[in-house]
Amino acid sequence: MSIELAEQFEEQEEYEKAYDEYKKLLNSRPKSVELLQRTAHIAGILGKTDEAEHYFTKLLENDPTNEVAYEQLMDMFINSDKYKYYSYRGNLHLIQQKFEHAAGDFKKALDKAPDTARANVTRFILAGIYTNIGKENNAIDEYLRIIDSHDAPDAAYLNLSKIYEEQDVLSSAVEILERAIKDGHESQVIKDVLAEMYLKNNQTDAAAKTSSDKMVQLRCLIEDENYDEAQKQIDAMQADYKKNPKYLTLVAQFYYAQKNFDKAFEYVDEFAKFDKNSPLIYQMRALIYEEKGQEFEEHYNWAKYNYIRGNKDVALNEYMQAYNFKKDDSALVYTIAELLDEMKDRTHAAEFYEVLVNLEPNNKKALERLGEFRESIGDYKMSVEYFERLYEIDKRNSSMLKSLAMGYEKIKRPDKAAEFYEKYLSSGALSEEEAISIKKKIEKLEGKKKDYSETSDQDSGLIGWIMKFFNK
Repeated sequence: MSIELAEQFEEQEEYEKAYDEYKKLLNSRPKSVELLQRTAHIAGILGKTDEAEHYFTKLLENDPTNEVAYEQLMDMFINSDKYKYYSYRGNLHLIQQKFEHAAGDFKKALDKAPDTARANVTRFILAGIYTNIGKENNAIDEYLRIIDSHDAPDAAYLNLSKIYEEQDVLSSAVEILERAIKDGHESQVIKDVLAEMYLKNNQTDAAAKTSSDKMVQLRCLIEDENYDEAQKQIDAMQADYKKNPKYLTLVAQFYYAQKNFDKAFEYVDEFAKFDKNSPLIYQMRALIYEEKGQEFEEHYNWAKYNYIRGNKDVALNEYMQAYNFKKDDSALVYTIAELLDEMKDRTHAAEFYEVLVNLEPNNKKALERLGEFRESIGDYKMSVEYFERLYEIDKRNSSMLKSLAMGYEKIKRPDKAAEFYEKYLSSGALSEEEAISIKKKIEKLEGKKKDYSETSDQDSGLIGWIMKFFNK
């Protein structure tokens, strides 16, 4: 039993023998993509359509993006089963990320669906595609049709409620989950999501009745301002939940509501140990600082919150608000400059790097950025000035050495240009090809140094003659 024997049978067109050999090989290697593809292919040649489909399906379980498998399945059913043909074609377009085409395929498959069960499966996939391409109303229609068939999975109710939530129609999100429970879908997931929707819709009584989750119960107590009972529940949960991030945020919310800001901060800090990049940390801190009237800290934390969420324009505005309160905070100035750099606003970034250099004259990052900015706008004289300052505190920065050499070359200082090209060459940070180019450049600059020296002497003589003239 070997693949070579199976291949030999296949080459000799002894397909039944080849098929038997491939199946034997699959017994020992059932997840082999190559064997599944060969076995499925031979099954198709032999007209064993069901078996070919079986092996292609197994192949796709192990290699979901195998386009050849979908193409061969399409070929198998193009004339015999239009439902399967369009379904497989839709899946092929999905893995190719051609979502509009996939939607068209599954709509055609839906028209050919042989029964309600397969129609619902197709509608479910179609609804997912519609959601993905921003056609939420079409997705809603498909989910409602599935639910109306009285044969819907939990996911249909959950996905539909999520669409309503994202459209800010919380009453409809609640209604569809209430219908799920009425239709017999009483899973814990459905109940928990419904409780969450009740809370977002300010229906705390309904949320408390729907979910037995201790977190939900605690949140309801806090939002109902039943602080005595909330404190009892917090104390009872402390031992088992003290390392639960959700519990920590609820306790922080509890102390915030009671204006015990020190305790609120304590729990926010505990939560931060579990998810230091969560925007919720900065949101909670901002709210606490707002209550305390500490405007600098409030705006700074709102800026961090929005930055993590990807709202860079809002983050910048909040940072600028904070800057109005502390113009000498070098860390904040640096953050603003970096954010402006990130947003490709190099001119304004340079302004803040200037402020930073005034606050911290030896800030290497600021000097480097200012040198690069001046270089980019053709102000080589100022560029050289910043890079010279950087050179005094960081003589090993190879890119700065090169920029200095180029800058001096631009402002017609061949002596200094040659000097820094030599230093750049000695840094060892360049390729052999670039080293050859730099050596040739140095040779040319050495020749210009004499002319530069003579010109300087002439300038000095002229200045001396002028001084003598005015001193007469």
